Formats: sequence, structure tokens, C-alpha cells
Amino acid sequence: MLLRFLALFLLFSGNVLGQSSFEFFLRPSDSLVKSRRTNVYVGESVVLGATLIGLNQLWYKDYPKSSFHFINDNNQWLQMDKLGHLYSTYHLGRIGAEMLQWSGASKKEQLIYGSTLGLGFLTVVEVFDGFSQEWGASSGDIIANVAGTTLYVSQELLWKEQRVTPKFSFHSTKFAAQRPETLGASLNEEILKDYNGQTYWLSFNIHSFTKDSFTPKWLNLAIGYGGEGMLYGNDAEALGNGLVQNSYRQFYLSFDIDLTKITTKSHFLKILFSIFNAIKIPAPTLQYNDFNGVKAHFIYF
Repeated sequence: MLLRFLALFLLFSGNVLGQSSFEFFLRPSDSLVKSRRTNVYVGESVVLGATLIGLNQLWYKDYPKSSFHFINDNNQWLQMDKLGHLYSTYHLGRIGAEMLQWSGASKKEQLIYGSTLGLGFLTVVEVFDGFSQEWGASSGDIIANVAGTTLYVSQELLWKEQRVTPKFSFHSTKFAAQRPETLGASLNEEILKDYNGQTYWLSFNIHSFTKDSFTPKWLNLAIGYGGEGMLYGNDAEALGNGLVQNSYRQFYLSFDIDLTKITTKSHFLKILFSIFNAIKIPAPTLQYNDFNGVKAHFIYF
């Protein structure tokens, strides 16, 4: 029943939205439309500027300032936070490039000014950290930020398409309730803070590599990484707080769907698919860790 509903929805959207002025507005331009490009730059500046101001007021304002300094946090949270930086810069950059594509800007401009959107934004955040006495700029974060942008740009230069996409999935864990001030007191906070429930993936589009006629163009194979048993950044920090913590890494192998490879004439649906393509589709999954060995999940989030 659900599949029938989705099929009818896609058919209806393609027929109705495809003829609307809204669809015409969403269609990427074949040549540069300066007004569109100006709107993209102004819109990005306003949104990101407001986000940085809000971040400073809500997050950094109540903590004492210091001279700019670095910290070494590369052994924290089994490097899950670093993967979060790579994921964020990749997708912010991808969105920046796709918005410039919509305006008709050249490929060079998309890569130089669009794909670096995430890198620029998170570099400013890193500067905020560097001037905060509570934290500090992290070389590991900076490297991860650069890696995320590089992953997008290198694929565009090499293949002119994104064959490998970073993705994210999440499931609730028992650990957040044990330390809600750090791992989140609500589901929204847990998604951002509870590294135990986060999984980061590299999703490979099979058809893009094989170019065969048998593999569906939307079928992906995904390799995932996660961690569990983390209440503090590392086991030594937990021991210093009177807790024995046995954190460990987990590795995953699963199928996935590249939503951007689904054929549709609707530009609204293309944008929708592009947005949700940052999330790993729940699917049968193999999991491996040192404690439990190989474990199969019928559906893994």
C-alpha cells in the first residue's frame, strides 16, 4: 500500500508540479542569471551571518574569553566528532555549489565559491573555539573540515559527479539518560550530542563505478563507522571522574539508496531528494566490533 501511495505521489508531482511556475523557478538556469546569483550570495551571507551571531550569543557568550589557542582533542569520542565535521563541510559545500548551479554560475565558480561554503563557515566556528577559554581550536577539526570539502571538489574534478556520499544515521541509546547534560536531554539534543547513537557512512554508488546495465542506478553500498560505551570523551577522562568506561569502535556494511539517481522530471522532487540524500536509508546491515564479532541487523538505523 505504501509503495502504491509513493508511486501515485511521484506521478502526481511530476505531472502537476512540472507545469507550474514554481517548477520553472526551481529549474537550474543554463546560463548565468545575475539576479539569481546575487540572491544566492546575499541569502547565504544573511543566513550564515545570523547563525554565527546566534551561536555566539547562545553558546560562547557565557564562557570567559582567552587569547587564541589550540587544543589536542584528537583522542576524544573515538573521533566521531571529526567525522561530524567532515560530513558537515561536505554537505554545506554541496548545497552551496548546487545553489550556484541553480543560478547558472560556471562550474569553476560553483567549486571555488560554492563548495567552500561549509569550510568557511566551520573555520569561523573554529576561530570562536580558539578564543574561548572553555575550548580551543582543534587541528583535527580543521583537517576534517578540509577533508569534507576536498571529498566533494575532488569528485567533481575527477568524475563530474558524486559517486561517494557521506551519510548519517541515528538511533537512541541508554547512555544519554546517564549523562544528559553532555549527551542530550531530548531526542533533538541526542541526535547532535550522543555519539553512541550516531553512525557515519560513506555510501558508494555501484552503477557509477561499474557502468553496467544490470545494477539499478540508485543502488549504493555503504560502509559505516560508529562507537559505543562513551559517557566521556575517552576512557582516561572517565576514570578521572570515578567511572570505568569501555568504549569501542563499530564497523558496518549495508545497502543504501542514492536518492539523486531516482529519475523524475520534477525539480521540486529533485531538490527534496538532494536534501534527504544526506541521510542513510535504513536497511539490512552487518555490524562488526571486537566484543561481539559479526552481528546481523534486519534493519539498522
